[in-house]
Amino acid sequence: MRNKAPRVRVRAALRVWQRNATVYKRTWKLNILPNFFEPFLYLLGMGLGLGAYITEMEGMPYINFIAPGLLISSIMWGATLETTYNVFVKMNFDRIYDGILSTPINPKDLALGELFWGATRGTIYGSAFLSILFLFGMGLHWGILLIFPMIFIIGFMFATIGLLFTSMIKEIELFNYFFTLFLTPLFLFSGIFFPLSQLPQAVQIIAWFTPLYHGVELSRGIFNQVWGVELLGHFAWIIGLTLLNTLVVLRAIHKRLYN
Repeated sequence: MRNKAPRVRVRAALRVWQRNATVYKRTWKLNILPNFFEPFLYLLGMGLGLGAYITEMEGMPYINFIAPGLLISSIMWGATLETTYNVFVKMNFDRIYDGILSTPINPKDLALGELFWGATRGTIYGSAFLSILFLFGMGLHWGILLIFPMIFIIGFMFATIGLLFTSMIKEIELFNYFFTLFLTPLFLFSGIFFPLSQLPQAVQIIAWFTPLYHGVELSRGIFNQVWGVELLGHFAWIIGLTLLNTLVVLRAIHKRLYN
């Protein structure tokens, strides 16, 4: 009976989210400062420093070109860090999940709660970055309101990716491969710093199938008010991957915790 996958319950998942939020309240002051400093340094180094030599990119100031992509990358790092190292430690070293699963919470509830929390951490990172962009005078228009739900949705998408990898590994050292061979190439080749049109056609095709690319394009369009049906296509891609990954992750975590 225990191996039969139960149904996921949102209310129970929110209890897991609440537990994580309560713990985070104790350390948020130490965690929040790097969220401001990192984007600020990127904007200074790349947007203002390199931007002194590259005045425009695709018809917009270079800092306006890279800032929306850096926003999405900050969400990616925040959500995946939470659902990789932090989840792995809770699962294998602190044995926190043993205690949680002794309550009416089941593994699917637990997984969904961790996804909610991973999306929340991504939202915190993204909101910190967004505040910096506003200080730089970017995105100060009514259309920017669309970016707020996008931050959480994109955070949830990357939370599913991080948690899926976590469900498959047994050694914490394997996260080095995830960050070095997956996230770092995404960061460099998803159109944040230069248009993908400058790359070979094969690389452009591969990039289209990566999650960060669609988030970057969606964010850049919203920030710079470049509206079009392409934005709906990027949004649909993100929603589709998020829903598919969520279904896979819920099953994978149930199998991992009960095997």
